[in-house]
Parts: sequence; structure tokens; C-alpha cells
Amino acid sequence: MNWTLEVVVVPVTDLDRAKEFYADKCGFEADLDTHVAPGIRIIQLTPPGSRCSIALQSGMPPAPGTSTMAPGSLQGLQLCVTDIEAARDRLTSRGVAVSPVRHVGPDGWTDGKGETWNSFVFFSDPDGNGWTVQEAPSELAER
Repeated sequence: MNWTLEVVVVPVTDLDRAKEFYADKCGFEADLDTHVAPGIRIIQLTPPGSRCSIALQSGMPPAPGTSTMAPGSLQGLQLCVTDIEAARDRLTSRGVAVSPVRHVGPDGWTDGKGETWNSFVFFSDPDGNGWTVQEAPSELAER
């Protein structure tokens, strides 16, 4: 039996603002925007080519035995692309504030591309949830 990661909840304060950011600026596909019960709204968006989506929600009670995350508290979500410069250009052209391309060097983070698997850009959504984009040597299906 496979255990596939398919949805990650991203805590936000304003669903419409977040939907606009992820769909219009980041280019995620808006798969679902629905009220599942009175006062409970769920928006699901999927990054281009991904099998894992993000969910934005309001009014949803926490799952039994869990706590809620504060908007902006989710850090380290990571996307992989095969061309880090093109990904950065796409995001910046759509109005996303994106870091320069960086890699990890002997003294920590350094501007510029690194070797295989060592080129990244970083951005945050309007609430401060942090994303990492990493350059991969090939598409996932080819690895």
C-alpha cells in the first residue's frame, strides 16, 4: 500500500487574498473552492505538475487530538523545478517577492547557483508562510 502525500493545509488569515496569491501570482491551479458545511470553506490549489495540493480553509475544526497552526507559521514547504532561474523569473514577473538564487556553501547561504540539487529560491505568501524552490536535475518521473 502506498502512502501518498496529497494535501498540505496552509494556515492563512484571508482565503480570498491567499487564493489570489497562489492562483494568480504563483500559477497554482485552483481545483476546488467550496463550502462543505455552513461556515466551513475549503479552497484546494495544486502547483503545476504536482500530485500534492495545498488546502486553505476557514471554519474547519481541528482534527481530534491536534492543534491549529497560526497563519504564517508553516515554513519549509518545498517545490522542485528543473530550471531555477526560469522559476524565479516566472514568480517575479507575476509580482512575487523572491530571493536571489542561492546555494549552500562552506560559509552558509551564498548568492548564485550551486552544483546539482544545491540551487534554491525562497518566497513567502502574504501571511508569511515560507516556501523553498529547489532545482532538481530532472523531472520527478525521470529520477
